[in-house]
Amino acid sequence: QVQLVESGGGLVQAGGSLRLSCAASGRFFSSYHMGWFRQAPGKEREFLATISAFSGSNTYYADSVKGRFTISRDNAKNTMYLQMNNLKPEDTAVYSCAADIRGTSRYASSYPYWGQGTQVTVSS
Repeated sequence: QVQLVESGGGLVQAGGSLRLSCAASGRFFSSYHMGWFRQAPGKEREFLATISAFSGSNTYYADSVKGRFTISRDNAKNTMYLQMNNLKPEDTAVYSCAADIRGTSRYASSYPYWGQGTQVTVSS
């Protein structure tokens, strides 16, 4: 089992950058495939990016963030990251990380482990 805690959210102007962190506790973090999702008020949870377990050599992005967001992991620090550049007001949402030992998925329902989320607000 793994516990996840997000951090790094905040208020930023359009065009700015933020780096979110997802710190994991528990054993065998490197064995978990990881994902980032977000949910804006009144909207469904949206898939953003996934990264494979161990080396993290396989990544996959939603079209809405491709080229602006970068997912990465540091297994030595038990932490996953989401670097967000050129932020837009429509990126405003609660951002959550998720983990699954079985594989990566763009579907939130596939992930058994979730963090509590961190708020990102982008002003115009």
